[in-house]
Amino acid sequence: MNAPTTRRLTVAQALVEFLAHQYTERDGRRHRLINACWGIFGHGNVAGLGQALLESGDALPYLQGRNEQAMVHAAVGYARQCDRLSAQAVTTSIGPGATNLVTGTALATVNRLPVLLLPGDTFATRTADPVLQQLEVPQAGDVSVNDALRPVSRYFDRVTRPEALIPAALQAMRVLADPVDTGAVTLALPQDVQAEAYDWPEEFFADRVWRVTRPLPDADALADAVRAVRGARRPLLIAGGGVHHSEAEDALCAFADATGIPVASTQAGKGSLRHDHPADVGGIGHTGTATADALAREADLVIGVGTRYTDFTTASATLFAEPGVRFLNLNIAPFDSHKLGAASLVADARAGLEALTKELSGHRVDAEYEAAYGVAKADWELRVDAAFGARDASVRPSQTQVLGALDALVDDTDIIVNAAGSLPGDLHKLWRARSRRQYHLEYGYSCMGYEIPAAIGVRMAAPGRPVWALVGDGTYLMNPTEIVTAVQEGIHINIVLIQNHGYASIGGLSQATGGERFGTDYRFRAADGTYTGAPLPVDLAANAASLGMHVLRAATVGELRAALAEARGANRPTCVYVETETADTVPGAPEAQAWWDVPVAETATRPAAVAAREAYDRHTAGRRRHL
Repeated sequence: MNAPTTRRLTVAQALVEFLAHQYTERDGRRHRLINACWGIFGHGNVAGLGQALLESGDALPYLQGRNEQAMVHAAVGYARQCDRLSAQAVTTSIGPGATNLVTGTALATVNRLPVLLLPGDTFATRTADPVLQQLEVPQAGDVSVNDALRPVSRYFDRVTRPEALIPAALQAMRVLADPVDTGAVTLALPQDVQAEAYDWPEEFFADRVWRVTRPLPDADALADAVRAVRGARRPLLIAGGGVHHSEAEDALCAFADATGIPVASTQAGKGSLRHDHPADVGGIGHTGTATADALAREADLVIGVGTRYTDFTTASATLFAEPGVRFLNLNIAPFDSHKLGAASLVADARAGLEALTKELSGHRVDAEYEAAYGVAKADWELRVDAAFGARDASVRPSQTQVLGALDALVDDTDIIVNAAGSLPGDLHKLWRARSRRQYHLEYGYSCMGYEIPAAIGVRMAAPGRPVWALVGDGTYLMNPTEIVTAVQEGIHINIVLIQNHGYASIGGLSQATGGERFGTDYRFRAADGTYTGAPLPVDLAANAASLGMHVLRAATVGELRAALAEARGANRPTCVYVETETADTVPGAPEAQAWWDVPVAETATRPAAVAAREAYDRHTAGRRRHL
């Protein structure tokens, strides 16, 4: 009997070789599960994974980052654009390199997007103890800073022996490829173990395919769902990110065409229907449209497809106001399908929608209901036109007019990336999504600094499509470093950098909750603690140029239109810098159409806070639990 064939490699070499042979498959199409590895090297990974990546060449391409958090954001942007079927790895040194991963890791897991984290770790053998950057915990010798990644990872393991890599790596791939359990996966790699050699079975390096299935709904649950839809007079469907992840847009379109049921969308689900589809009523919740939110208040059945029902979607449990409203949730994750006391339909979004459409054959909502929401949709479009329009091209634009100029330029191929600030609210209410995956909003974690690195990941996943990172001055200052990466790698992204001299979103929230915009302006501070009217002498356009970007400055609406057109046709990373008008006389986005719960001080001395608390108490009276 022949002995099993083995190959002697270090742990790091074996891991890189293993990753190069992992695939996902859905609907007969195969994808590399781990497409590339981002890295910043230090003493925790340079001689282990660094050497292995160098040796592997194109088998697992290496991507150089500038900030550890940003590398995770880039990988997350890539995974989302790939419908979670392909992902990227991120390696860092021990110490601050590893702890800088925590924010990006939380973002990935909150949004249920796959990313593989490979931080270096302290010596497993403890022959050098403590090492440089090691956290010493007197009561627990096996703790390192990487343990901070445990609560924000969907799977965590520390590989303290070579042979332990085999089960750890297989479990890591299982989680990354699982549409229910996916998120950030962390394999902490002690630096001595990375360099240790072992005789690996050849089977470990064979091509392995992780099949991503489309579970069908249970027959009885489907029958209950069909009865619920047929019995509803004012149903409303809410499309979440699961529609995109499942590539269920065509199935949703067929469902809406057949039934006439209106479709609202969460931030993650926007674009599930084209903006001009008769059933698309726009965003829902605190940043939603008047059309969608009015339908939600009167709906007797809410059909959630692939949504987590965050507080922005439900207006902090105040939006669905009909006394007898019931919920039907189609979701691949049982955890989400049971929310709000819903009838649960656990299934893949595409498979579930196709089954519902078939079983509802011949059923359609009342013509009066369909006509009424059609009129409301048309009225909202007029409000969008007003917010986007600018009659005078010689004036400084408002933020919504910046979006209007971009809206007038793009086509189905463009992708916009955003995450934080006042832009997500304007975009959710106003943006006219033209195609699937055009609207890339990270709003599960709403992380400032996400946009620029994520745009790099998106462009890598969709190399032929124009990609726009929309950032305000606040989020730009959080994380501009990956501009250098885009320039170095020749990754053509466009940045629209909007200067409004402060945290516009939180400033508005502060004003609304009695905080009087305290600590939200970027202006000179006087000796008495107040802020003067003079903005800081900060030139963010010059900063972007210093990092290697081609920068176009736009002072007026006309110049903005020209700059955006030039950027879209450029062949290098380009930034369009524009300072926006903030005067109340400039048309802007319609105000919030639904409430959001941010607790206000119950006792206060300043009149603004007292008034805000009175308003808060009025809103909380409308909160309800759906059981």
